[in-house]
Amino acid sequence: MTSIRLRLLALVFSALLPAFLAAGWVIGQTYQNEKELLENSLRSTTRALSWVVGRDLARRADLARVLAESQTLDAGADLSAESRARFALQARRALGPGASWVELRSSEGLLLSTRDTSGDARAGTFGPVGKVPQMVDEPTVYPLYDTGDGAGLRAAVVQPVQRGGKTVLNIVVSVLPTELQDLIDRQTLPAYAIAAILDHQGVLVARHPGGANHVGTNATPDMKARVQQQDEGWFESVSLDGVPAIGYYANAPQGWTYVTALPRERYKSAVPSALGPLLLAALLLLALALGGALWVARSISGPVCSLRQLAARMRAGEITNDRPSGITEIDQVASALRDTAAELHSARVNLERQVEDAVARTRIAEKRISQGLRTEALGRLTGGVAHDFNNMLGIISNSAHLIERLDTTGALQGPLSATFRAVDVGSRLTQNLVRFAGRQRMRVQPLEVCSYLNDAQELIKIVLGSRVQLSVHCAPGVPRITVDPSELELALINLSLNARDAMPKGGQVRIQARLADAAEAADLPPGQYVRLAMSDSGTGVDPGALTHIFEPFFTTKSAGKGTGLGLSQVHGFCQQAGGSAAMSSRLGEGATVSMLLPATEQPAAVGAPPAPRVEVGESRPIAGLRLLLVEDVPDLAETTEQLLKAYGFVVVRALSAEEALQCADQGDAFDVVLSDVVMLGEMDGLAMARRLRQRHPQLPIVLISGYSTALVEAFDFTVLNKPCAPGEVLAALQQAIDQAGATGPQQAGV
Repeated sequence: MTSIRLRLLALVFSALLPAFLAAGWVIGQTYQNEKELLENSLRSTTRALSWVVGRDLARRADLARVLAESQTLDAGADLSAESRARFALQARRALGPGASWVELRSSEGLLLSTRDTSGDARAGTFGPVGKVPQMVDEPTVYPLYDTGDGAGLRAAVVQPVQRGGKTVLNIVVSVLPTELQDLIDRQTLPAYAIAAILDHQGVLVARHPGGANHVGTNATPDMKARVQQQDEGWFESVSLDGVPAIGYYANAPQGWTYVTALPRERYKSAVPSALGPLLLAALLLLALALGGALWVARSISGPVCSLRQLAARMRAGEITNDRPSGITEIDQVASALRDTAAELHSARVNLERQVEDAVARTRIAEKRISQGLRTEALGRLTGGVAHDFNNMLGIISNSAHLIERLDTTGALQGPLSATFRAVDVGSRLTQNLVRFAGRQRMRVQPLEVCSYLNDAQELIKIVLGSRVQLSVHCAPGVPRITVDPSELELALINLSLNARDAMPKGGQVRIQARLADAAEAADLPPGQYVRLAMSDSGTGVDPGALTHIFEPFFTTKSAGKGTGLGLSQVHGFCQQAGGSAAMSSRLGEGATVSMLLPATEQPAAVGAPPAPRVEVGESRPIAGLRLLLVEDVPDLAETTEQLLKAYGFVVVRALSAEEALQCADQGDAFDVVLSDVVMLGEMDGLAMARRLRQRHPQLPIVLISGYSTALVEAFDFTVLNKPCAPGEVLAALQQAIDQAGATGPQQAGV
């Protein structure tokens, strides 16, 4: 038998490889040199004309900037007829001869246009024109647009006229396609050549061939994408005439583009004709080499084809016993294929199954990650909104309490009561926002799930109403969870309200508690989780709404029937507890909301006392005590200061944490400090309080805030929520003073 190696060596020698390589190298070098000459010519021409286009736009921008400095425009939109005429004359002289014109615009519309040849510079107000905004605050080059006034398509250079730091007028210098078409026509290009000028949106301003026929036409999508990615470069595309073309483009500084191209056939034929004989000789040499190679390959092709057929039959699972081919290597490969066919089949089946599983898991993970990132961003946003809204509620509440103290006749009690109720409602809404943000301070404790659900049944039944049947199922061996009981109760109430609204004619609600399996908790930290789910037989939720169902203010209910904060509280509670929330639903088949909450081995708290809370009651006299108030919102600081003074405190106000530290360190003696948490600057209220405690250990400190990511760490301070009633503030201040052992003048308290 002859080896395949010897036959391949004979093939190489028969191909006369060295001579062919030499001829190919000569042809390639000649072709490359001519191609580089052609490319350099196209590149340099395109760059130069792109510079000319950019220079033309820059000249118009300079003209507009000079006109904007004219003292004639100092009166702004209130230009007199004489001032308009003077400015029109200045603009015509600056622009010089040509088809372009200058417009002067105010926020009300067009004041004048040098295109008006009637000599009337007053040119009445015509309102918005085309796509150019009424007023811009920065110099701008606008792409082609149609003014609708018969002038046709044009581009524009817009310059703001600013007086006293404000934009009072806009100067618009037109850029006409005919002017740029003249630039292309002066190049005397061959009929087959392609040249074009594009604005920064990829719209043709001028072109050869075609001229005005193509003005306003969009460039091809691939050309648009290319000029936006790089400032200049080569491209291959199909022209607007349907001709494949190769060319070069270059962007001007203003984003406009000059393009030069040749039809692909013309580009290829630019190689000198001297290459023809050399190429013909190389082809003849190649033909001779191929003839010899075919003769040698014929003796190999048969066994190789039989080997390919053998592999195809094995891939189909067939058992074959082919005859020897006469070539040692091929016979060895065939034997190895037969020996491993069964193993390959088994491995393929296993691999396909593993790939399907991996793809499914990847899609689920991507969906969950995307939802988590979107929800986290919404949480940060809603938390910040809650903080600012609570500050406004604090101003309203403090002002109302001050008015109440000053109203000796009682005539304002009705409006004040309505104001206090509105503040309470707003406070509850912002608390839901804070819960969604996952920044609510929680008082967690171990909880026995089954016992808790049994105790909560009566409350949930009251919320659901008599038309809804409730059933609770708790699997054996459900471990305890560590949560805030009040937050869990609120979450169940919110879910019950949603279920009741989804079943206006009545239905069934089922609450289930069991240990979550590994797949359900795959996206959570390692550990055990309890799945607490509430299902209803209501109308269900549209699939398109499921991705937004936990977002704040999103609701599927009709106007006036829902705030969109119930499910956001459920989500925030689960997130802050270290778990997650999810909803599954089909239209007409009800919905299920599941909460995954971390399990714990700690014993459940039996009869545990409620979390400490500041209560309003009798307090010892506080009149005359010095209080340091730290608040960076001026209006809120003012109303809080007035309210505290009304109750007898001597108030010193600081607008930042740094200023508060300076007041305390300058020797001023304070009996207590009341500080906001979220403040501008490098130091927030919590950091300031800790620094004050280090420097003045006996100084009582009370914090108050509507929202702060730092509150979860502020367990060593009394923290009040905004808005806070004066009685609670006074009680908290008194409690802090008593705990620190502070004393003050004894006078009548509040």
